[in-house]
Amino acid sequence: MCIRDRKNRDRAALNSPLIRRPIQKCFWLFLLPTFAAFCIGFLYPFCKGFFLSFCDFKTTKNWTWVGIKNYIAAFQDKSFGHAFWYTALFAVVSLVLINVIAFAIAYALTRGIKGSNLFRTVFFMPNLIGGIVLGYIWSMIFNGILIKYSTSVVLESKYGFWGLIILMCWQQIGYMMIIYVAGLQSVPEDMLEAARIDGANGWQTLWKITIPNVMPSITICTFLTLTNSFKLYDQNLALTAGRPFIQQGGEVIKTTEMLALNIVNSFYASARSRGVGQAKAVIFFVLVAVLSILQLRSTKDKEVQQ
Repeated sequence: MCIRDRKNRDRAALNSPLIRRPIQKCFWLFLLPTFAAFCIGFLYPFCKGFFLSFCDFKTTKNWTWVGIKNYIAAFQDKSFGHAFWYTALFAVVSLVLINVIAFAIAYALTRGIKGSNLFRTVFFMPNLIGGIVLGYIWSMIFNGILIKYSTSVVLESKYGFWGLIILMCWQQIGYMMIIYVAGLQSVPEDMLEAARIDGANGWQTLWKITIPNVMPSITICTFLTLTNSFKLYDQNLALTAGRPFIQQGGEVIKTTEMLALNIVNSFYASARSRGVGQAKAVIFFVLVAVLSILQLRSTKDKEVQQ
């Protein structure tokens, strides 16, 4: 009793206004390091980059204001337009495949099969490997198969596209599976039991009970898949580097080049093209932000309030 009384007195003392009021007044001291890191690491570079997108520059201190000239050049760049549509197609296909397969695996692993913990670990491991390493590994695998047919992932764009899809799925499915497993395990058991009592079969229970209750996990996974697909860079660089090339209207276009790789290549093409590359980066940021917000709103509305 003495120990319990002492704990209650200590808890009451910590919650007393005499202690909480000074802490509340100085809360900014605790937020200051994080806020400073956010400003230095994100806010200042973003504002600087946005300003430089309206400039012709060689270094961040050596710039000349040119207005929206860089944005006009970015929208007129055929390679940028091709990269946008190529990335959009890649994002749609990978979004569907990754989430469907990850959900199916998670659903199977939560059915009480033997060795489910081992399978979760095995499926998650590819997510721990870096994109550059994955790109070179899968490049050797694909080319080792395609060489028998006298081709490779860098000679035909269709092989490069599906090579990127397979690589992305192999890397991301395990991570999304873990999120879906957590969502499936949080489905109320009494709702599943009530569905079984009412005579619902497995398919009806899945569509009417399980999926609506897993919508928060679906929202997270679709958001991560969408943003990761648009931001894909290192895997694209290592697997195809944008090859093969085609000529279109006097311009050389890399047929498997995605948006992130196109922006980097534009920025480092020459000292005179850095402003255009920076303008493309701003357009890219706005595009990903808008798509992410629309996706979050569309899936958030379907979540079940518990």
